[in-house]
Amino acid sequence: MAQALVPLKDLVLAKSRLAGVLASVERHALAQAMVEDVLTVLSRHRHIARITLVSDDPGASILAQKYGADCWTESSLGCRGLNPLIQCASERLLDTGGEPLVVLHGDLPLLTGEDISHVVESQQALGGLIVGCDSKGVGTNLLAFNAASTPRFCFGADSCAAHIASAKNAGVAVQVLQRSGIGLDVDEAPDLQCVMEQLHVNTESNTAQLLYNTELGARVTLALTAMMGDTESGSADLFDDFNRGIAR
Repeated sequence: MAQALVPLKDLVLAKSRLAGVLASVERHALAQAMVEDVLTVLSRHRHIARITLVSDDPGASILAQKYGADCWTESSLGCRGLNPLIQCASERLLDTGGEPLVVLHGDLPLLTGEDISHVVESQQALGGLIVGCDSKGVGTNLLAFNAASTPRFCFGADSCAAHIASAKNAGVAVQVLQRSGIGLDVDEAPDLQCVMEQLHVNTESNTAQLLYNTELGARVTLALTAMMGDTESGSADLFDDFNRGIAR
């Protein structure tokens, strides 16, 4: 069994880099759909005993209640900034329960139960730190660890390498996982393009309900086509390579 921690930015401010594709209210809707997809996977997973959402978003407590999660505000943790917040929340969760902790972002619309199973089983086998990197192998979208392998949190630029280096310096065993469901977070237009190409895989997801075969989805597709040009085929190739474990 394991616990899950999901830090969530205020949805009103989320996904500002998609302003060229989505209006403010649409970015809010996309951010909420994606975090609901993550919470759906976690709440249904047999290995996840507890979910905690950390957010000052006004609707966070409602989201948490919907998925049987706890909700902690940033002020209740007494700190600010993503890394200090995760540090404080992780210490509190690991102090109150013996289960390992999975920390993951809320903008992983292609996350699956199989991804979480692989993470939990890998952490238990390793006994150290699992780093789920982004599709470029640069950022970190997920960490899994126990109390003895709690990392120095380095979310930000080049965080994957920073998390690996920190663990090695501390003598903690570390393993990097590359999986499409973990690797594809949505920050910029190319990320959204990759997601749009995969929505048919799970049309029941919240993100698919928002964008698959909908008026908004059709408009987003046109906007992305205009922005991306010939890169559409490249993004699909990257996704296929990543699923085969080729992408680096």
